[in-house]
Amino acid sequence: MRISQDKVNKLAHAVTDALVELEAVEFIEDRNTIRQEARKILGDLCAAEARLDQAARLMIENQKKTILEGSQEWDILYRKYYNDQVKKLGI
Repeated sequence: MRISQDKVNKLAHAVTDALVELEAVEFIEDRNTIRQEARKILGDLCAAEARLDQAARLMIENQKKTILEGSQEWDILYRKYYNDQVKKLGI
């Protein structure tokens, strides 16, 4: 799933706010630094997801027969190849 930079920023704010509410969490850095790090991590996760998506799509395109996107066969293969890529990363 692709999300806009604005949504990534909102998620980073929400993560930071949630961490502030936890008594078990003590900040060493200021809130803005924590928010920026959360934004970086979320951005990295989105980029990794995009690479997984692209790899799964490429594997489907490389099939001998043409498989139309949106078909049941395409959906099944996409999930299979996507999950295989996730397993390779150990996630």
